[in-house]
Amino acid sequence: MADLVHPARALWWLFEPVHAVTYFVPEGLDAYEAAGLRGPWRGYFASRSAPLGAVDAPPVIAAFFNFAPATVERALPEVWTHASPEEVLAARLKGASASLARLLEHVDPAQVELATDALEQAAGRLDCGGRVLAAANAVLPRPDGLYERLWQAATVMREHRGDGHVAALVTAGLDGCEALVVRCAMDMRREVLQPMRGWTDEEWEAAAARLVERGWLTAEGAITELGRIRHQGLEAATDLAAARVWENYPRAELDRLAAALKPISALCRAAIPVNPMGLPTDHP
Repeated sequence: MADLVHPARALWWLFEPVHAVTYFVPEGLDAYEAAGLRGPWRGYFASRSAPLGAVDAPPVIAAFFNFAPATVERALPEVWTHASPEEVLAARLKGASASLARLLEHVDPAQVELATDALEQAAGRLDCGGRVLAAANAVLPRPDGLYERLWQAATVMREHRGDGHVAALVTAGLDGCEALVVRCAMDMRREVLQPMRGWTDEEWEAAAARLVERGWLTAEGAITELGRIRHQGLEAATDLAAARVWENYPRAELDRLAAALKPISALCRAAIPVNPMGLPTDHP
């Protein structure tokens, strides 16, 4: 891992694609359709919220944070008329296992086992206080298959960090749309991120106007020095919130985990057609 990058951030860059890839590959989509969830958004909202049970839209709007409420409401609670949370949980493991088995076909199984064991150990040490999505995923039964175990461990880790990131955004005074506008002002493309999160042009422009008023953006929509400093602060807070689990790991052990995850992560990331998670392009 790069010495100038916080271990919590460096490892997130590696395990995030392992979780996210299932939303973009045919195996994941096929598994959700087989469970009765047609269309990618039904599968996405159902699969991420299924550990919470058959919830309505408001808790998911709050937990997922940066999706437009109307987008969530088009999927929930209607999805539960097609498949129960238990059926969705089974479908997401089936799709994740099939996709990882294909993508990692040429990766040494011993390396996959090493990465899986290490992520499971880390997930077992997490403090999930204040982290609803992480806690709901952490108590799910441990799967039997290697690829199911890898995906579930990566999922617990990324939801734990994601819950902490939402807390940092709220502390910084940003709402869900504002957070996306700030990110696009820095290094992402609005035409990619806005439609994927479901915000209308009117909602986006209103969020941008609020950020201009608060000094985060210029009138032309560029990030200001204040905005950059505030964004750096919330990213540092996200790292800090995710750091505790890694504090007692020897550097050599962290490096071994990173080395085991790198080829796995690279193959998963290459299968994701866009960058909806906001991962940096210069990860180590």
